[in-house]
Amino acid sequence: MSPMQNSYLTQSGTRRGLLAWVLSTDHKRIGLLYLVSVLSFYTVGVLLGLLMRLELLTPGKTIVQASTYNAFFTLHGVIMIFLFVIPAIPAIFGNFFLPILIGAKDVAFPRLNLLSWYFYIGGAILVVTALFAGGGPPDTGWTFYVPYSLRSGTNVSLAVFAAFILGFSSILTGLNFVTTIHRMRAPGMRWMKMPLFVWSLYATAWVQILATPIVGITLLLVILERLFGVGLFDPAKGGDPILFEHLFWIYSHPAVYIMILPAMGIITEIIPVFARRTIFGYKAIAYSSIAIAALGSLVWGHHMFVSGQSYTANVIFSLLTFLVAIPSAIKVFNWVATLYKGAIDTAPPFLFALAFIFLFSIGGLTGLIQGALSVNVYVHDTYFVVGHFHYVMFGGTGFAFFGGLHYWFPKMFGRMYSKGRATVALLILFVGFNMLYFSMFLLGLQGMPRRYYDYLPEFHTGHVVATVGSWVLVAGLILMFANLLHALRKGEKAEDNPWGGKTLEWRIASPPPPENFEEVPVITSGAYDYGAR
Repeated sequence: MSPMQNSYLTQSGTRRGLLAWVLSTDHKRIGLLYLVSVLSFYTVGVLLGLLMRLELLTPGKTIVQASTYNAFFTLHGVIMIFLFVIPAIPAIFGNFFLPILIGAKDVAFPRLNLLSWYFYIGGAILVVTALFAGGGPPDTGWTFYVPYSLRSGTNVSLAVFAAFILGFSSILTGLNFVTTIHRMRAPGMRWMKMPLFVWSLYATAWVQILATPIVGITLLLVILERLFGVGLFDPAKGGDPILFEHLFWIYSHPAVYIMILPAMGIITEIIPVFARRTIFGYKAIAYSSIAIAALGSLVWGHHMFVSGQSYTANVIFSLLTFLVAIPSAIKVFNWVATLYKGAIDTAPPFLFALAFIFLFSIGGLTGLIQGALSVNVYVHDTYFVVGHFHYVMFGGTGFAFFGGLHYWFPKMFGRMYSKGRATVALLILFVGFNMLYFSMFLLGLQGMPRRYYDYLPEFHTGHVVATVGSWVLVAGLILMFANLLHALRKGEKAEDNPWGGKTLEWRIASPPPPENFEEVPVITSGAYDYGAR
């Protein structure tokens, strides 16, 4: 029987059809359930973003009213943050490859793993329901800032509860990954022999476990205040809106590292494979993941420099913001150093990795600009912040996700896509991305406020460039996914190790067999043993 016939994709059992998937506890099938779900909601988020850019093409009303624009803005943020960027890499590639990378047959708690997907789908259904139930789509923005979220007549409570449910999915995934990494590594796989993608998932999982409950409790308090009038955050009732900001950002800034740490892990997997080099500074990259998770949990106050907190607090949070850049810079330095004297293969995954390094570096450096107190006062709540955020989240996490998808696609599905079309799609994506989001830096420096439905004529040129860039970006996305879908149906059969990788997933069949390994592997060398060149 061929590997494809005996793979997890075609395994037979007592259940057939859709039930065989939605009731499966196979970590690979759950990873694919997440893949389909996440990309479906990502498509909706992209469409909402495109509609927002169409509205901003001209001053005044272009296609929708202000209230509808606010709903688009809120749902775009909720979908992209809670349904795409936070879960995408851990839930898809983490579920699919974590057990394989450490030589295990599954995660520690397979049924809990399936339950996390159910929570994800349940939260997503509630987000969709919030569009049509109650007083209409929520219009508060994805941050649900009080007191407006307490006074708005739109369906905020249901959207907030949806985010609460999605938090449970994240917590369960984190618990599963921490336990799996601690308890299920193959014989001989000591901590300093683990692939660095596993290290990034490990650091991320602790943030998921420790930080997510804080925002869950905060969101429940918002619901309680809306339903019962408890004076927690509303100043008219003796509440403190600054307390909400603290509680929200104590989670939401670590959430940035839930988004970016796994992305960095993907890049660390791709670079040595296509440079044919042992990764430079393995321990430094591993420890920097832990350092980013730890320091990243201490910098939430830099979102609140103009909120009225004390000058001392502002200075401390500014300092911590600069310190958290150090472990990120260590990673970038080590990636570039790995390329030195490498035998570079410019395959699509490698090009996505280079795009990530370039775009994430811009996002990181503009973050430091905002971390400076004097500059922050000037650019706070302008389009400069929007540009920075998207360079980190989309230019960082998004491009790393696409790079990981192209890197592991042959292993996941046993098919090979067109490298030429993938490269063209990346170039279009790269041009469209920079047209769209770099123009936001310029708009922000001109003084264009973010979240505004309308704008003054002097901002018109920047918005036109950004909107045209969004069209180019969407064209690149369409070409990229069309190429992958075509490969899924008619692509050539992929080799078991088309890239020449050294980690464990490249030593088994493509797609992987149901239990990953016929025998549990015994690890005798490091994860990246290309040797010196």
